[in-house]
Amino acid sequence: MTQDTAEASRPMGFWMALALVMGSMIGSGVFLLPASLAPLGWNSVIGWLITVAGALCVAAVFGALSKALPKAGGPYAYTRAAFGDGAGFAIAWAYWISMWVGNAAIATAAVSYLSQLFPVVGTHGISSAVTIAIIWAFTLINIRGTKLAGQVQIVWTIAKLLPLVAVIGLAAYVLATQGTALVRPFVAADISATSISTATILTLWAMLGLELATVPADKVQDPERTINRATLFGTAGAGVIYILVCSAVVLMLPVAITSESAAPFADFVNVYAGTNAGTAIAAVGAISALGALNGWIMCQAEMPAALARDGLFPRFMGKESANGTPRNAHLFTSTLLTLVILMNSSRSMSSMFEFLILLTTAIVLVMYFGCAAAAFRLMTKGQLPVTAGFKVILLLAAIYSCWTIYGAGAEALIWGVVLLLAGFPVFWLLKLARGSKPIS
Repeated sequence: MTQDTAEASRPMGFWMALALVMGSMIGSGVFLLPASLAPLGWNSVIGWLITVAGALCVAAVFGALSKALPKAGGPYAYTRAAFGDGAGFAIAWAYWISMWVGNAAIATAAVSYLSQLFPVVGTHGISSAVTIAIIWAFTLINIRGTKLAGQVQIVWTIAKLLPLVAVIGLAAYVLATQGTALVRPFVAADISATSISTATILTLWAMLGLELATVPADKVQDPERTINRATLFGTAGAGVIYILVCSAVVLMLPVAITSESAAPFADFVNVYAGTNAGTAIAAVGAISALGALNGWIMCQAEMPAALARDGLFPRFMGKESANGTPRNAHLFTSTLLTLVILMNSSRSMSSMFEFLILLTTAIVLVMYFGCAAAAFRLMTKGQLPVTAGFKVILLLAAIYSCWTIYGAGAEALIWGVVLLLAGFPVFWLLKLARGSKPIS
């Protein structure tokens, strides 16, 4: 393989990988979080600190795994190496489903924000058509090549970060010129374990996606080093921005305003900048959701393609186009995603849609614990560093994963396990169809 060919086959450098992590984590949800966190006051700040610390431990585990096993598929590759084909397939199967089901929610959120800018987009029928058009536009971008998709991701990530940084800057300016009397006072009696736990679970949703740079590992330059750095820096960067921007809105706006607000960031800017920011925030929300969607669409095809190349999925899913992208996996998965959108185009399907989102979150949490367990197993096999520091990080990551699963509730845990187990019949059917052919 020539140098040019090798570079073309691994077009994602550090900045693209970093944009994939941060851009996929920072979606539309952060713009609504302050409304839920407002009643919790300073408990929300503590909750954010716990969430970001736990997420960094999980990110460190993924970073170590990516250095030891720089293979496409991320969580699938790690659990397969630790526990065998069945466990790897189950994690990949469930995680793959959670991706395209979750993408339906992200695309719907983007169109919801767009409807505030262009009301016609929100009308029945048109909203579904616009949502599907957006999905296929990003699918075609990803089919055109990982480099193009990565460049688009960088642009979207910068576009969504600038307004958040602007809000942080506005808060800093207000505090510098008007003093800290505007900040809700810290009252020790108001701090409680229950409120902190609630804040931790609420803020967790914003951190999902920290593992995404590990999925297209075969497209990343110097994956042993790049993925680790992008995962850690991306998680830390998103976490710092989350803490600052959400805490500013929660602590500097009256709780009566924030808790009832449909656009907390717009209200914050309106109060302290004296401008009508509703339209601007709607645009930022749409940009944020679209940026997250691009990254998740990339990975929803890379996962089944990795399985197909290992002989654990139908071969056609692993077929690549001339530019190295898993074209068939993109087309097939986006078709499934389109069906999810069509199923939820009726208002009567709203409850089913909420269930699908619950299922998406549940399997990601179970996957985090599975990867922590895989790291422990690989450490005992000598494939990961056995150091006191890493042992502590691994233990904290496992505790954090269990804590978040517990906090998500019994229903989420049950459906997460059900989805994992549902993969085994598919695994055995594919094994029977494969016959005696060896797995690569």
